[in-house]
Amino acid sequence: MATKMELAPLRPWDDFFPGTDRFAKPDFGDLAKWNNRMISNLLYYQTNYFAVALVIILIVGFLNPLGMFLGGAVVTLVFMGSVWAGENKATIKNFKRKNPTLFVIGVMVTSYFLLSLCGGVMVFIFGITFPLLLILIHASLRLRNMKNRLENKIEGVGLKKTPMGVIMDLLDQQEEKINKIQDFIENKLKE
Repeated sequence: MATKMELAPLRPWDDFFPGTDRFAKPDFGDLAKWNNRMISNLLYYQTNYFAVALVIILIVGFLNPLGMFLGGAVVTLVFMGSVWAGENKATIKNFKRKNPTLFVIGVMVTSYFLLSLCGGVMVFIFGITFPLLLILIHASLRLRNMKNRLENKIEGVGLKKTPMGVIMDLLDQQEEKINKIQDFIENKLKE
């Protein structure tokens, strides 16, 4: 049975950017904790992240509307094509399951290459990559609070019923997949 998609509430901005005491460098030695922090923050603050990305996209779109439209169209088509291929082609599906991070990087590199052919590299960097980078930095540095942890537990971590959960699912970036990546990285660091 399909669950209805719900938009997560917009969190108060003073909670989203509280003060320096609620931000800390992640513990790179404990990748499981860092992954958990990122996933929790991505799900909890997803509407805030979409709002920040939308503001940056609108600013870049205002400065270069044709380039932003072209960049958005290329990234959307590459993303949709890669998700379709990942679901319908066995080789790509296996690669996506075993290497989800490389799959996402492949989508971004392909988009970059196609946009470089059209001369839209700066739009790609500032309009698409910059908001993603800001989101990942915030999700990595923002310490979780009790409300964040409680909300994620109550919502069952929100996968498949919120927009961020759907995006993470389409990219095979669920927590268990990220934990596999973390196990791989930890094994490589020990070697």
